[in-house]
Amino acid sequence: MIIETKTSQAIQSNMPTIMTANNVDVFYGKKQAICNVSLNIPENQITALIGPSGCGKSTFLRCFNRMNDTINICRVSGEIKFSGQNIYDPKVDVVALRSRIGMVFQKANPFPKSIFENVAYGPRIHGLAESKDELESIVIRSLKRAGLYDEVSDRLSEPGTSLSGGQQQRLCIARAIAVDPQVILMDEPCSALDPIATAIIEDLMETMKEKYTIVIVTHSMQQAARVSQQTAFFHLGELVESGDTQAIFTNPIQERTQNCISGRIG
Repeated sequence: MIIETKTSQAIQSNMPTIMTANNVDVFYGKKQAICNVSLNIPENQITALIGPSGCGKSTFLRCFNRMNDTINICRVSGEIKFSGQNIYDPKVDVVALRSRIGMVFQKANPFPKSIFENVAYGPRIHGLAESKDELESIVIRSLKRAGLYDEVSDRLSEPGTSLSGGQQQRLCIARAIAVDPQVILMDEPCSALDPIATAIIEDLMETMKEKYTIVIVTHSMQQAARVSQQTAFFHLGELVESGDTQAIFTNPIQERTQNCISGRIG
């Protein structure tokens, strides 16, 4: 894999790549939020996007499953390839794309439905289950993969909103993986959680990367260092530096990266 930075430095890796962003620019009206970013996302690893508030990391994350399409004034240019196909090709079915590239948001947002129906919703609308038994199997498997089933197995008919904050976030993770995606995008999934719930989510991510590719946005430098294998540092809409997480945190090349990690900016 080759990851390019704004300084034209290339970092070599043998990891296969599942997504590639090339020369991506994002505008909100006339304001440019992302400036000519190119980045490779390695398969079955956790890639952390870090940087101070307003640096563009969440905006860039949303480019990977075209969530920015929902914002009228937002315009994206450049190319993002997923499994070799440009996801911004007009022929791409965005609904199908989002079933392959799921998303977990900063604030847990369970549907106003039962725990079971929260997870069953995606497989049902995508026609992934041919019978009630098959749908139930998908729900149980997804809840288990999200580390939630043992805590809710006897109350699947209760509202998803009745769960604790950490449980709601894991319910949203179960909902995302129920449609069997290849990639899961996480936009600060632990920012509203207590340390115990955060630790559970982090342990879960470590297990999940065996089956899924994960891209996470986080304000926590400690979290990025703990959970990710690759890190990309953003500042003022630019990709400043990217590469192996240990190298980024122990021997950053760019001064701005060092300033962020040390807390001087952000």
